[in-house]
Amino acid sequence: MVDSQRIHRVVGRESEGVTREQAERAIESFRTKAREGRLDLPAARKAHQLLADAADEYIKRLEESGGKNVKIKARQFRMYLKPELGRERLDKLTEFGLKKYRKKRTADGASEATVNRELATLSHFLRSAAEWKWIKRDDVPAIPKAPERRKTITILTDDQSEALMQGAIGDQDARVWLFVAFGLNAAMRHREILSVRYDQIDFANRRIFIPEAKAGEREQPITAALASALEKQRKMEDKPDDWVFPTLNAKQSNDGHRTNMARPFLRSVIRAGLDPDKVTPHTMRHTAITRLVKAGVDLPTIQRISGHKTLAMVLRYTHVHGLHIDAAIDALSRPIPDAVTQELHTPVKSAVEAVGKIVPLKRRKSAA
Repeated sequence: MVDSQRIHRVVGRESEGVTREQAERAIESFRTKAREGRLDLPAARKAHQLLADAADEYIKRLEESGGKNVKIKARQFRMYLKPELGRERLDKLTEFGLKKYRKKRTADGASEATVNRELATLSHFLRSAAEWKWIKRDDVPAIPKAPERRKTITILTDDQSEALMQGAIGDQDARVWLFVAFGLNAAMRHREILSVRYDQIDFANRRIFIPEAKAGEREQPITAALASALEKQRKMEDKPDDWVFPTLNAKQSNDGHRTNMARPFLRSVIRAGLDPDKVTPHTMRHTAITRLVKAGVDLPTIQRISGHKTLAMVLRYTHVHGLHIDAAIDALSRPIPDAVTQELHTPVKSAVEAVGKIVPLKRRKSAA
């Protein structure tokens, strides 16, 4: 089978002296060459696809169909996957080869988490290739995924949250305070915050429509304080139905809105006297979700607010400050004496004597 069409070849005829054994050997030779990629294809048939060529077509199709994270995937292929695997046949990738790729990338200094993301992109690419009939589904190898070290979740106290807000208010960037207000009052992700438009906000019901969230479109609830701040900010805008975080100049973004607030946020963190190595924009999301957990809000409701795809992701936060866990462990509490001495564990000699002499038992041999 080549390009989904069967190729017929005549080995020879019995009348010409060709035996069955010779025909079977010829067929086995063709199969071996096919497995090794050395099968002579007929004229006008295309050769087997290499990963590099297929990857370019994959990125092109994602761009045309509005696929997710296209820029990141294109960079992963350009910088890492194609240089290492680009000359491999698409239908000949193996789990062993991908393990070698992982080993080389980690030896070059990449973290396990980074390589996991690259192989996740490769996995989506291969599944798409099978769906588009470029390869068979059986040709898709197992993707070796390594366990990732769970990072410590940093949570801001109320005083630290207030200090961060004051640090943002004092910054030269006139929008960073609003970015912090979003992070602490809505538990939204960095990218989600920056892509909010005024015409997507329902001020009466305190909801924001997010068309392109990580887990799909959703309606994001916000606090009354944030809704009030946004209404005041909207009245001062030249375009009251446009982006909440408009781009400062056309060179920054083609999307019309800002795509990163890391630098002004870092200045705010330093101004607040907080550790810039621990406090990132995502710290605000951790803090807001943890506050919901401490308040005793049920997990499905927290998931509704945070926009997590699964409850398993929300469960991570219950391990940080879950008051219900503290209450549960207290149920095991039993009184412990202030002091424990060796004498308490040593039997009194007279008590042992009163029991009588201890005689060792001898094992009786079986008649068998």
